[in-house]
Amino acid sequence: MTLPREASPHGLVERTPVRLRPDPSRIVSQLFVAGEEIITGASRASTVVRRVLNLSEAEVDVELARVLRNFHDRHEDLAAELVVHFNQISEHARGAQGLSVARQMLLGAYATSEYAVESVSLCNPSIVAHPDQAGVAAGHLRFVLSLRAIGEGHISSIEFRTGTLDADAGVHVDEPGRFTVAGRVTPGPYERDAFTALLDGPGSDLEVAAVVLGRLPPTFTRSALDASIAGVRPRTLARSSAREMIERIHTAADCNYTVGFPEGSGLAQRVLRPGGPSESRGMEDARFVRFVDHDASVTYFGTYTAFDGTGVRPQLLATEDFRSFTVSQLTGRAATNKGMAIFPRRINGRYVALSRWDRENSAITTSADARAWDEGSEVHHPARPWELVQVGNCGSPMETPEGWLVITHGVGPMRTYCLGAMLLDLDDPRLVRGQLAVPLLAPVGNERDGYVPNVVYSCGSIVHGDWVVLPYAYGDRETTFARVSTSRLLASVLST
Repeated sequence: MTLPREASPHGLVERTPVRLRPDPSRIVSQLFVAGEEIITGASRASTVVRRVLNLSEAEVDVELARVLRNFHDRHEDLAAELVVHFNQISEHARGAQGLSVARQMLLGAYATSEYAVESVSLCNPSIVAHPDQAGVAAGHLRFVLSLRAIGEGHISSIEFRTGTLDADAGVHVDEPGRFTVAGRVTPGPYERDAFTALLDGPGSDLEVAAVVLGRLPPTFTRSALDASIAGVRPRTLARSSAREMIERIHTAADCNYTVGFPEGSGLAQRVLRPGGPSESRGMEDARFVRFVDHDASVTYFGTYTAFDGTGVRPQLLATEDFRSFTVSQLTGRAATNKGMAIFPRRINGRYVALSRWDRENSAITTSADARAWDEGSEVHHPARPWELVQVGNCGSPMETPEGWLVITHGVGPMRTYCLGAMLLDLDDPRLVRGQLAVPLLAPVGNERDGYVPNVVYSCGSIVHGDWVVLPYAYGDRETTFARVSTSRLLASVLST
């Protein structure tokens, strides 16, 4: 495809032929309870279980054999998954005596469905250096790419790919592996101060919150929290505000959790699926950053948009190895709406992030703990024709000797998304040193078509040698890569 000159007004961007397309065969199993797939529907689980219990052992053996024969090659350990789902619906079989293992597995099969995590699209990537660089050739870099995978019901999950950048920023993406593995969600642990901040708000019965949390240590478990709630006096719970606060405490506990993957799973096999009420309709647009703290310890933070079907809020992933993750809700005025991106190190002792808390401007916000975020200071507002609807970032800032390089996005006529760039001061990122006057990258040719037309979008780039490697999606459909000379891009930004 020949690209029009207008695709890169500065002549800076070089597109690559690499394409990552959605693959409907990448599936995971999920719990399916008949009737409960409809939010307003009544559960029919007991009726289905009773029907399975009425089958003869011979019928059970035949049907289970058919299930295993037809589905075993689509799952790494189908039998174990069926047992897990049986255990999750076993209360509906209470009273049934002496269930055979085969009948339990078949009940699990009736409580299981497959979900194609990327059947709709594979988009909005971010890229970071892989935590393991062993064996990588000089001048090369192994990377981790996160992706927004959209499946049935427009529900978004977070997937990963791995690959290598060569010395000239050539992109080589590894095959992801045969099976897709969903993480196992477990509650907590919780930090009391951060948990308390989640409960503050208009109409909050903070007295009840103080009673419940005051009995707990600085770090506590879900079982300890439940025990403390059980100890609240019945007379206290007679107040409607107290009951509402207890419900808020339960919800906050459900929204803050850990996710773990089997040790033998490949990084590119892993998928983070919605695990809490605040993200029940999707985990969108993860912006990962390799964060290096004062003591040289490395944590990978990923800010993402949690969508519950009606509202959105930024939440935080944290991991050291991409195998075990903690998921945390954020607080503070700047931690609202979409598009938070954390800087890769502290500045003046504080965590720093870009925020679009007011839905249309980019701001700088800071935090003492990466959980509670101060009100932001605006650094970028819609000013040019291609960004007059709203602006935002396309991932965490990249540190260069000249300043913090930020890939931006702007929304213009016909809801067209373009990418731009700006440079923030290293010591005080509230100061803007320069900004491109025209787009760095705009949708052209078949990039204009897709699930969402006229969109190019990224959630994070990386500096490699004298190149900025820019993964981006087009049309919220497929993902590709471009590269930009860092020195030439900085010169263009500073000359504007």
